[in-house]
Amino acid sequence: MSAANSGHPGTTGTPHTPHGFETLAIHAGQEPDPLTGAVVPPIYQVSTYKQDGVGGLRGGYEYSRSANPTRTALEECVAALEAGARGLAFASGLAAEDCLLRTVCKPGDHVVIPNDAYGGTFRLFAKVLDRWGLDWTPAHSGDADAVREAIRPGVTKVIWCETPSNPLLGVADIAQLADIALESGALLVVDNTFASPYLQQPLTLGADVVVHSTTKYMGGHSDVVGGALVAADAELGERLAYHQNAMGAVAGPFDAWLTLRGIRTLGVRMDRHCANAERVVELLSGHSAVAEVLYPGLPGHPGHDVAVKQMKAFGGMVSFRVTGGEQRAVDVCNRAQLFTLGESLGGVESLIEHPGRMTHASAAGSALEVPADLVRLSVGIESADDLLADLEQALR
Repeated sequence: MSAANSGHPGTTGTPHTPHGFETLAIHAGQEPDPLTGAVVPPIYQVSTYKQDGVGGLRGGYEYSRSANPTRTALEECVAALEAGARGLAFASGLAAEDCLLRTVCKPGDHVVIPNDAYGGTFRLFAKVLDRWGLDWTPAHSGDADAVREAIRPGVTKVIWCETPSNPLLGVADIAQLADIALESGALLVVDNTFASPYLQQPLTLGADVVVHSTTKYMGGHSDVVGGALVAADAELGERLAYHQNAMGAVAGPFDAWLTLRGIRTLGVRMDRHCANAERVVELLSGHSAVAEVLYPGLPGHPGHDVAVKQMKAFGGMVSFRVTGGEQRAVDVCNRAQLFTLGESLGGVESLIEHPGRMTHASAAGSALEVPADLVRLSVGIESADDLLADLEQALR
């Protein structure tokens, strides 16, 4: 059931198997260890490998920056879940983004980014890659005309998309953006962190590359930091792998093992995340202290119809705006008890944060600045009634 192609460590291919998502999450890239029969891939905590003569590599492994068997298992699994040709595991989601952009772009090129992108992604473009000479323009990813208008023919190399977006839960039509990218000669990159491959597979809708912060739903337990890229095209995957090795921001073996451990329960966790989020949305939608609820599952959400078309369910992330302004939003975050005040998302425990002062502070004063009265929830898998009671007292 491994997604490996012949010979090259870390090389992965789309698995032609009838197996379902949960089966792939448990078995893809994770055959029992041939030496001991261990059903969980071993942690190869090793930096280098004995060669059988000069250039005689066992299984293609020579140095763990280039490839490591535990990382290979993760890369094969992630590629299988996203139906991609090549998966690569990184030290963080931003390391994955940086490697991707410096692989497919050069100084003087241009990227269209979402006008509601994750703050760290915005910082990477605005504070790091901008100095490298990569130009960028924000556009509303859910508005095809706005994306087309932002494209610079012959110069735009990437259309970047988050769907659902962080933290405003915007939804973009992946298939439509894929058509626009094809027309313009650009690559479509989709950050699939919020949905996870359990709810949405962008490559099957025409995207060229999927980005993940595996720290979030893939790892799922708030105990590991990591990132991943999955390419639809094997040749692009080879280019990304070359740059990953040259730049070096790879996932360590223990981090890869922890992420694989999390992926094994991704399906069942996402079912509970989504079910709990729906209960939370129901509470917030009728609450006098809440001015607006942002959630793709709401029929009134501007991207609801697209989300129904391309997502299995609507996810565990919920954002809302409070009545009373910024200080009221901060107070709600501070009063929450079961919802832990903290950055990140996608773990089994519920988190609450104030994006304007926390995860998206780097976007202050820019076109990507988020509303000051916004609160973001990562709804965990605790008992739903306990989560609702905590929100009730925090909003009181």
